[in-house]
Formats: sequence, C-alpha cells, structure tokens
Amino acid sequence: MSKKKKQKLEGTFKGNQRGYGFVQIENLEEEIFIPKGSTNGALDGDIVQIVIYKQKEGTKKAEAKVVKIVKREKETVVGIFQKSKNFGFVVPDDKKFSTDIFISKNKCKEAKNNDKVIAKILKFPEHGKNAEGEIVEILGNVNEAGVDLLSVVREFDLPNEFPSFVVEEAKKIPQNIDETQINSRKDLRNETVFTIDGEDAKDLDDAVSVSKNSEGNYILNVHIADVSFYVKENSKLDKEAIKRGTSVYMFDRVIPMLPVELSNGICSLNAGKDRFALSCTMEIDNKGTVISSDVYKSVINVTERMTYTNVNKIINNLDEEVLKRYNKYIEEFKLMEELAIILKNRRINQGYINLDIPETKITLDENGRAIDVRKYETTFANEIIEQFMLTANETIAEKFYWLEAPFIYRVHEEPDYDKIQETNKFLFNIGEKIKVNKDNIKSKAFANVLEKLKGTEYEKVISTLILRTLKLAKYESENKGHFGIASKYYCHFTSPIRRYPDLFIHRVISEYLEKDYNISEERKEELNAKAKKYAETSSECEKIATKAERDAEDIKKAEFMENKIGEEYVGIVSSITAFGMFVELESTVEGLIRFENMGNEYFIYDENRKCLIGERTNRVFKIGDEVKIRVIEANKTLRKVAFELVDSKAKSQYNLYFKEDEEE
Repeated sequence: MSKKKKQKLEGTFKGNQRGYGFVQIENLEEEIFIPKGSTNGALDGDIVQIVIYKQKEGTKKAEAKVVKIVKREKETVVGIFQKSKNFGFVVPDDKKFSTDIFISKNKCKEAKNNDKVIAKILKFPEHGKNAEGEIVEILGNVNEAGVDLLSVVREFDLPNEFPSFVVEEAKKIPQNIDETQINSRKDLRNETVFTIDGEDAKDLDDAVSVSKNSEGNYILNVHIADVSFYVKENSKLDKEAIKRGTSVYMFDRVIPMLPVELSNGICSLNAGKDRFALSCTMEIDNKGTVISSDVYKSVINVTERMTYTNVNKIINNLDEEVLKRYNKYIEEFKLMEELAIILKNRRINQGYINLDIPETKITLDENGRAIDVRKYETTFANEIIEQFMLTANETIAEKFYWLEAPFIYRVHEEPDYDKIQETNKFLFNIGEKIKVNKDNIKSKAFANVLEKLKGTEYEKVISTLILRTLKLAKYESENKGHFGIASKYYCHFTSPIRRYPDLFIHRVISEYLEKDYNISEERKEELNAKAKKYAETSSECEKIATKAERDAEDIKKAEFMENKIGEEYVGIVSSITAFGMFVELESTVEGLIRFENMGNEYFIYDENRKCLIGERTNRVFKIGDEVKIRVIEANKTLRKVAFELVDSKAKSQYNLYFKEDEEE
C-alpha cells in the first residue's frame, strides 16, 4: 500500500541571516518554521511551496521544508562591490540574502572597490553555491554623501521620481480653487481654524477648531484637505498614488505619494489660502462621547499655521512673546486642551493601549551626515491633534459602517493568546500579569499593566514588549475594530495627501454626499472590489515604507556612533537573546552586547524568564536593568552598533530574584 502523499502548501518565505526562516500561509494564523538546510535556496520574500514534516506542539511552531520556489521576490540586489584580479562580488545590504553575488570580470561594468551597486541576479543560489549576477547600476562610493539613503531607496525599489505624464497632469491643476464650486459647499472661510504641525511640515492636510454651544457641549471641527476633488478616479495621478500607497519619510527627504504641486500646493491647507476640504463636525459632551456628527464638503481659509512648540507654549504660559503674538486665540487653544484631556481620559477608560515608545529625531549636516540623535520630544500639543484625529477617524468609520458603504477600515485584531502567555512569563518576574483568558482578550488588561508601571524603570521596556505581543494594524475592507485604541470602528480619514486608503474613502464619502446617499448596487459592488484590492496593496506599501524608514534610521544611528568608539554610556537592557543582550541608550541608539563582551563569565540564557544568568556568580541580567556600556563597534554599512559591558546594577542573587516563582 503506497504512502499518503504529503500536502503541499504555498506561502511567503521570511528569511533570516542565520540561515533559517519562516513561511506565512494565507489564512493561517501561525507561521511555519523552516530550519537551516531545508530552505532549498529560498530568499526573503520569495513565494514557495512547502511540505510540513513536524506538526505544531504547544508554543513550538510546525516545521517544514521548501520543495519549490514558485516566484522570486527580487531580481536585483543592492550591495557593496568588492573587486579581485579576475572577478568581483557584491556583498548584499540585505543580510537576509543568504550569499554574496559572484560577478564575472566582463559583467563588473566600471565598478570600483567599495562602490554601492545594484546587481541583477542571473543565477540564484542553490546547492550551497553563491548567486551569480551582473552590475546594472553604480550608485557611488559607500562614503559619498547621500549614497547610503539612495541605497535604501533602491533596495526597496521606492519610486524616487514621478513619471513625466503624472507630473504633466499635476501641473495642469490650477493652484487656486475653482470658484464655481463654492456654492456647492459650506463656506467656512470666515471661521477661525488652525493647522497644528511640526516646524518642518509642508503637506498640511488637517485643520481644527473647537467651540462650545449653548448646552455646554464641545463642537469639534476637523477639516481635511479634499484631495479627491483633484485626484480623480482612474486618472494618471490616481494610478500612481495606488502604486505608491503612502509617502515615505527619510529625515531631510520625502518620497511623496502625490507630486509637490498637490502635496505642498493646492491640497495643502496653507494659511491665508482658500482651500477645499472634507469636514467633520462633532458635538461632544463633557464625558467625551460624540452625541451627534455631520460630514460635508467645505471651503476654508486657515487663520494661522501653528506649530506644536508654540501651542505648547500657549497652553502652558511658557513664552511671553508667543502669548502676546497669539493673544486673541489663547482661549481657543485652552479649550482645545480641555477637550483633548476629556477625549484622552475617555479613551483610557475604554482600554486604549498607550505605549511609551519614543520616536527618534536625527539631525543631518549639509552633507547628509548624522550629527545628532535624540528622542523626539512631544508635548500635549501633539496629544491635542492626535485625540482630535482619532475621534474624527472613529466618527467617520462608524457612520459609513452603518450605511454599509464600500470602505477601507484600519483594522487591529486582538493578539494571540499564546503570545500573551509568553509575555506574562516575563511580567511575572516583576509581579505583574496581563489578565486574559482565551475567550476574553480585552485591551483594558494591557492598559492596566502599562498604567501600573507608568513612571517606573520598566515602563518603556514593557511598552516595547507589549508592542511585540500585539499584531500589526492593517487595512481591510471589512470592519474588525481596532484593539490598540479600543475602538469598534476605525479608519484612516485624516491624511489623504500621504495615504491612499484615506484618499479612497474620501472619494466614497464625496460620492455619497453628491448623490444624497443613494448609490446603485452595481456601483457599490465596483467600489467594494476596489476597497478590498486597495486595502491589500496599501497594507503592503505601508510595510515596505516602514521597513525602509527603519533601515534608514539604523544607518544614521550607526553613522552617528562611528566617532563614539570607546565612549561610555548608561543604558537599559531592552532585549535578551540566546547570543547576548541589546541595550538602548537615552538617545534611542540600540546596540548588542555579545556574551564574549560581558566579562570573564559564561552566561546561561533562560528562555522562559527572558534573562541571562552567570554560571559562576549567579549574576542575573533581565529586561529593564540599567547597565554601563562602552561602544566598541559602529558600522553604518552593516547597520549595527556593538557594546561591551563596563558595569551594571543588575541583581546578583538568582534565588532572590525568582523567589516568588519558586513559592508559587
């Protein structure tokens, strides 16, 4: 009797620089582990066929081997060219690419040693042999200004320039509003409205105002640039925006979703300029509940272009000159602060997961080199805009959900129970626990732990740990709620200049308004199909943009640390691994301390408790410990920073540290 044929599954391979990987199968929650030696030459991003030979057991993933490469994700690779007498090779920037690429002498072009190049792969790696390729573009020497970020742009195949036919279409759009359209909109040009953004922002797509009515309720107006008026469905601009999905931000450069004529011009809510908007007016009671709302087309003229810095100075009475300059608007900003506090408190009571993970601010010099890295400081002025935008996004999502309109929602599903239990293993060591069961996972349980640890040395580390436990938010055409902000209905409505889902739902909203909410079934079907498609493509574009932005940040952090070799800092242990521990400095720079750089002691990795234990002294290192380090390596090409341990305040009594665990 013949053996039953094993089922072949198809999915996306996620590679690891240490040789193993994982495969994500569509509609399958758990990834499948592919051990080193079973990858069959698969590279990160490839579509592969696999056969499972070991089923999932408890927290251990199922194991499989790759039996076929269905489709290669990349045909070109960015890397550093190294030349020898008779041939060359390219060392890929992407360390998940498993081999160097051999380049024969006649395919090296004019590449020199240490040039950043793009190599086309002619032969993929197989049976332990290197890939083979040819040089198709030379970006410049690795140390030339701008080459590092250009490499990231090329590595992720980001669209650095707009096609000429898209630019031509953008240039045909007038830079002043069409006055014949004003009568079909609510004219709010005499109303006082503000944009509040960072100092460097140029694409201003949201403006706000707050007042109180006779019942004592707050009236919050959120005006969003009416980009869909200018970017028509199926136009060249629209097709290009679909392809890009999102704007990508890299310090001093932006790869915008829309050409500058729109993003910084007619669509940007520049102060003193008449602009078309899609507006949402919400009546909110003193508990933060939206008791009524309206969405409509408008024309506005922004009164003042405010910055977070100046609004913070106003609400905290910090600068006489600023207070004098904006004296007639002070009460309005105080009212904004009042409402934002109410909205935030309501959100926290609902279970909003407020993660304390600061962003990084990196300053570059005129040659594009990193000269400063520090935490990006936020104030309550940032919080005002965040709370107003969250509220508008929820209001719009709920309204169009009940209309059963074709829509794109911002979805954040509840985390896996097994992942929560893994996080709890660490939390137990500090006397905390995320209290959930398999059938009742609520965001409030996460919020409670964060609230208890607020202001302690564990706050930031636990925020990072919880972030890793949560799933990634994504776009979907079906509403599934947003776990992280504890919302039943949520969408992205507030940034149509830089995100395609926002632009798409603006188009849907506009059509509903223009047709008095009477849309044919055929049109609904057409829009539903588009919503599903664009939700998928936009989620993919967002992943790529996020990865590119993080890689660019890692490059600049490593570059900043290159002249800090030998310097000592105090940092916090941010992660424990089987090969050492990561330490994050106050500046947000993170570096690895390998075991060999932890002194003359052998450390054991305790996976369950996520700690390192000294074999001789029982000295314990755990997440959240404060340690003193010395910088021993910084390499922007490899995008890494390495430290050695100088001293620490880590606990030294293993039995004391785990006393509660043993008693339980």
